[in-house]
Amino acid sequence: MASEVIRMVLMGPPGAGKGTQARMLAEDLRVAVVSTGDILRDEVRQATALGKSAKAFMDKGALVPDELVVAMVRNRLGRDDCQRGFVLDGFPRTVEQAQALDAMLEERGEAIGLCISISVPETELVRRLSGRRTCRACGWMCHLLFEPPAKDGVCDRCGGELYQRNDDREEVIKERLGVYQRETAPVLSYYASRGLLREIDGRGSREGVFASIKAELANRRGG
Repeated sequence: MASEVIRMVLMGPPGAGKGTQARMLAEDLRVAVVSTGDILRDEVRQATALGKSAKAFMDKGALVPDELVVAMVRNRLGRDDCQRGFVLDGFPRTVEQAQALDAMLEERGEAIGLCISISVPETELVRRLSGRRTCRACGWMCHLLFEPPAKDGVCDRCGGELYQRNDDREEVIKERLGVYQRETAPVLSYYASRGLLREIDGRGSREGVFASIKAELANRRGG
């Protein structure tokens, strides 16, 4: 399996475990993880022309325009570690981005082979995300359900105060989930119309979800 070129999109709402699955897939398949968040931070840190343009929008609290994001992804996919394939994490977020991705790959005689969507009920996503706590002093993170601190409200690492970040509050989480659904529903339909979409139940263990994704990859290629 690892010898075959894999080009896939991995989608899922905040809290679905998409980033974890992307890393596991990349390691197992020996391909690159292409994360728009990582790309954006790298471009800004290196002060590239694209990074400077993106930072101007970020400093104003505005979304980075599609054309800049697409240009960054184009550069990233051109690197050597993507020649054997890649797992896209966080891109495309809109149908326009999906169409731009198809166009840039077509220029190279390539195409997306599969889009996996990790599905988790909203109640479970809220439970996962709202349980996170962060240390005010050192930034250490834990989870009240999955990785609780040894002492309630106290950081295991430095003894600082643990608090709930604003974006981990239930009302904010629900808004983030609403934005995800509004943005990505058309993208999922786009890939479904081309027969490339597979939905995976993300409620099991990360190993179980990973096995389900691997099974879909095997099915797509006839085992």
